[in-house]
Amino acid sequence: MKILYAIQGTGNGHVTRAREIIPYLKKYGEVDILISGTQAEVDVDAEVKYRFDGFGFVFGNKGGVDFRETWKRFNLKQFLKDVKNLPVREYDLVINDFEPVGAWSCKLYRKKSLGMSHQSAYLSAKTPKINGFHWGKVIMDHYAPATDYIGFHFERYDDYIHTPVIRTEIRNLKPQNLGHYTVYLPAYSDEFILDKVKEVPGSNWQIFSKHSKHHYRKHNAEVFPINNDLFQESLASCEGLLTGGGFEGPAEALHLAKKLLVVPMYHQYEQQCNALALEKLGIPVIWKENTFLEKLKNWVASIEPIKISFPDETEYIIRNIIEKYGYESFNKKL
Repeated sequence: MKILYAIQGTGNGHVTRAREIIPYLKKYGEVDILISGTQAEVDVDAEVKYRFDGFGFVFGNKGGVDFRETWKRFNLKQFLKDVKNLPVREYDLVINDFEPVGAWSCKLYRKKSLGMSHQSAYLSAKTPKINGFHWGKVIMDHYAPATDYIGFHFERYDDYIHTPVIRTEIRNLKPQNLGHYTVYLPAYSDEFILDKVKEVPGSNWQIFSKHSKHHYRKHNAEVFPINNDLFQESLASCEGLLTGGGFEGPAEALHLAKKLLVVPMYHQYEQQCNALALEKLGIPVIWKENTFLEKLKNWVASIEPIKISFPDETEYIIRNIIEKYGYESFNKKL
């Protein structure tokens, strides 16, 4: 059985989930991996057959998406060429984690595919979403179309939605509390974060930065370049995690029973919706920059974290996919 697994490479969440899923897929056949996007710092830990620029959002350093740089980097001509040339018809099963080249290639050649991503959860009317019209919703609904879907979210809002895939490294950690706070806010500059945390007396911070290539200390904080092993060590031993409105990072903090404070990116529909879902679980959210410092101080002064233990369902999910969609049954079932 030939399987194509197409992965979004903007941000680290898709790639870290893929690292868990790929070994199970390999039990059932030959797996070719496609990655598009250029902003992930985590390696997929497997041979990648197809690499494309795709179409991914570029993080800025003021709390949001840098739309000018996003469109500047997008090469429509190359994107269409990659969509046309990708040999999706050679595969028995195509699984897509919110990756546009593979998705639109399947659409072009009428090849059935399975969308398996966090974003798929937002196709359900039962999933928490921010109110009103948002261009981000339009984009997300059409960014990576598929024939059928499996979603992941903080809760099982619908029948096809599962709880997060927590990577094995995180499940194997032995959490402790050494008193520091861990920070991953890739859409903010180091200077912005340092200026905020220095105003919190008696606190210590370990900041993981997309904007720095060197480790340094300033005020009551240490700044580290992105490093997966160091980040895991920091997360396992921290008092709490200050992070954006992503999915995997907050899920890992909840699983480890760490205090959590999230800052969703401006004009980023998915992160805004994630933050809304977390707020419904009791997690504090910084919605506006002018409340940042007040909420930060209140969060540090708070005591009890919220723990949600997410079951390990990855092998079960992949086995069900193969039974339902795999081999000759794939084109019959969809």
